[in-house]
Amino acid sequence: MAQRITIQLLLLLAWVAAVGGARTLTVRARTELLNVCMDAKHHKEKPGPEDKLHEQCRPWRKNACCSTNTSQEAHKDVSYLYNFDWNHCGEMAPACRRHFIQDTCLYECSPNLGPWIQQVDQSWRKERVLDVPLCKEDCEQWWKDCSTSYTCKSNWHKGWNWTSGSNKCPAGAACLSFHFYFPTPTDLCNEIWSHSYKVSNYRRGSGRCIQMWFDPAQGNPNEEVARFYAAAMKDEAPSICNLRHRGCIFTVYIHVCQWIATLLDSIFPFYDRYFLDSLFYPAIKFKRTYLYA
Repeated sequence: MAQRITIQLLLLLAWVAAVGGARTLTVRARTELLNVCMDAKHHKEKPGPEDKLHEQCRPWRKNACCSTNTSQEAHKDVSYLYNFDWNHCGEMAPACRRHFIQDTCLYECSPNLGPWIQQVDQSWRKERVLDVPLCKEDCEQWWKDCSTSYTCKSNWHKGWNWTSGSNKCPAGAACLSFHFYFPTPTDLCNEIWSHSYKVSNYRRGSGRCIQMWFDPAQGNPNEEVARFYAAAMKDEAPSICNLRHRGCIFTVYIHVCQWIATLLDSIFPFYDRYFLDSLFYPAIKFKRTYLYA
């Protein structure tokens, strides 16, 4: 109980401090939402042609944020990109692995994720994507094809044992089927990369969801999707804003929660993370309701 109260007090103090500085605090938001690359570990500064992209990354060869070398590394079981081992619980089924390769290609190569790029304070990247509306069929097939593969975690962004140089299961984490850790397609796609994706109710070809898979001969359908969401957001994304702007309130709220999470990790190694995680959900709902309406 005392620990819970301590956490609540820390959050209250941090929020009061943020609101107290409302008159002077400004947040710089991304103004370019179309045909852009993330400021991340391996992304190019600007998208452009890459004629020699490797295998599953080839759909982006006419306009890509990834290099040929990045596309080649994306197909390796353990690559220099992130030293991430897909086979951390035995060999991943080829049908499952191809979805993770495609996921990597989309993340590294797509210039059409601008509407969902968010600033982050991480050592290895300055931006990430949040709540990319992934087409329903893409997520369902991903989940189905991974039914015979195994893992030991439901969030692959954090919590691994990296002492060997690549990701290993943390102590006490059991290798069980994907369907144990991800009971539904939504659980897989929304949770595995900390809400980088948000499964859409829209289907492929609707112009309202991002396709992980597409035929480049028919053009890139994600260009239309990005244009749609960018147009919907243009009145909600000023280059400079203050806390009276609801988009900035969301940004400050998330940054405060992230700061508190880092602080608590260092002070209380076993604090109640479910309590802190619950604080994020109102903010995420706020963003989905008002910023993507």
